Amino acid sequence: MDTLLQQLINGLTLGAVYALVALGYTMVYGIIGLINFAHGEVVMIGTMVAFTVIVSLAGSGMPPLLILSVGLLIAVVACMVLGWGLERVAYRPLRHAPRLTPLITAIGMSIVLQNVAMIIWGRNYITFPPMIDKRIYEVGGASFTNVQVAIVVLAALVMIGLTYLVQRTRMGMAMRATAQNQHVALLMGVDIDRVIAMAFIIGSALGALAGCMVGSYYEIAHYQMGFMLGLKAFTAAVLGGIGNMAGAMAGGLLLGIIEALGAGYIGDLTGNFLGSHYQDIFAFMVLIIVLMFRPSGLFGERTGDRA
Repeated sequence: MDTLLQQLINGLTLGAVYALVALGYTMVYGIIGLINFAHGEVVMIGTMVAFTVIVSLAGSGMPPLLILSVGLLIAVVACMVLGWGLERVAYRPLRHAPRLTPLITAIGMSIVLQNVAMIIWGRNYITFPPMIDKRIYEVGGASFTNVQVAIVVLAALVMIGLTYLVQRTRMGMAMRATAQNQHVALLMGVDIDRVIAMAFIIGSALGALAGCMVGSYYEIAHYQMGFMLGLKAFTAAVLGGIGNMAGAMAGGLLLGIIEALGAGYIGDLTGNFLGSHYQDIFAFMVLIIVLMFRPSGLFGERTGDRA
C-alpha cells in the first residue's frame, strides 16, 4: 500500500504536467485539425529560457521566489512569441494545403528548434538551479514535497482558468465557433486568423509553464527533453480525445498515474527482468491500445466519414 500511494502521488504530479502540454496539442487540433509536433520543443525552449534567466539573476540578491517568478514570466512570454511565430511563418501559409504538408512542416520545425537549442545551450544536460527549499511531508507511509504540491495546485488553477476562458469569454466563444465551422464563423464576423493565433499563443504559454514545472521537479534540462515529453503529452491528448479539452486534462492525469504505477510495479510484474527505467513503454502501450479499440479517445465523439 505504501508503494501504491507513493506512485499515485508521483503519477498525479507527472499527470498535471502532461495535462498542461496535452492542452496545447488539443487546442490547436480542435480548431484547425493540425497536430503540432513542434509543441514539445516549445516546452523545452520555455525550460531553457527560464534556466537562463534564473542563473543570470541568481547572484543579484533578489528573493529566490521572485527570481523563479521572473524566470517563469519571461519563459512564458518567450514561448508565446515563439508560438505566434510558428503559426504565422510555418503553418498559416499551409492552412489550405494537403493535410500531410503541415504535418511534415511541424516535424521539420521540431528538428529546427532542437538544433537551435543545441547551438545555444549545448549538448550536455543542464542542472536546473533549485530556487525553492524542498520540504518533505509524510502521509500514510508515502512522501511528497512542497514542489509537487505547487505543481499540482498551479496546474489545477491554470486548467480552471483555461476552462473559464473557453466557456465564458468572447474569445472562448470565437474559438468554439471556429472549431465548429470556420466558414460560418468567418461569415459571423469572427477573425479566424486571430483566433487560430491565440490558440497557438495560449498553448505555448501552457507549454512554458509545464517546462518550468519539469525543470523545477527533476532539476535537469536538455535540448532533447521536449521530444519524449511531447510524445507522451500527445498520447495523453489521444487518450482523452484529441480536440476535447476536458479529455486532454483527464488523459494527462490518467497517463501520469498509469506510467507511475507501471514504474513502481514493473519489476514485480516481470520478475525483476525489467526495471523502472522502462516506464516509457506504458505510455506507448496505452497509445496503441487506444488507437486500436477507441481511436476517438475516452471523451471524444465517434464521427462517421463525410460524404
